[in-house]
Amino acid sequence: MPVVRATLVTMSDEVTLRDVVDADLEALFVQQLDPEAAERARFPSRDRDTFMTHWATRILGDPQVFVQTVSVDGETAGSIVAWWEENRRFLGYWFGRAWWGRGIGTRSLALFLERERTRPIYADPFEGNTASVRLLEKSGFRRDGTVRHGENTHVMLVLD
Repeated sequence: MPVVRATLVTMSDEVTLRDVVDADLEALFVQQLDPEAAERARFPSRDRDTFMTHWATRILGDPQVFVQTVSVDGETAGSIVAWWEENRRFLGYWFGRAWWGRGIGTRSLALFLERERTRPIYADPFEGNTASVRLLEKSGFRRDGTVRHGENTHVMLVLD
């Protein structure tokens, strides 16, 4: 009897960064509507007009902002952005839930930090978002206190 071998086809999870294109905005908009993601981040979802205006003016329209689409096997998985807030450079990211827990954040953040060379760079995830805090610490960020955003406490992290 011949041996039958089954091949399991899986995604390669090839993570790349690229400039944001208009087609990404719809995927990013839908991702930020996820109630669990908004709860973990303690960041409220925006309606379409508010979201698109924010991206057009505050992100893509600001030459001091550096933003990249995170692409996994050609699909828009999220975004990573760096911006100035007073005299500090901050970093933030958002990933669609389909890419959580697969190492996408770790790989994409490493790629982003090769391109965004400003140091120190800060991040302040909600303290209850342990996955985000862990991702940043694994990427070399160290804790530098806490900060309040409204009623929520966020961990201040810095990469020197």
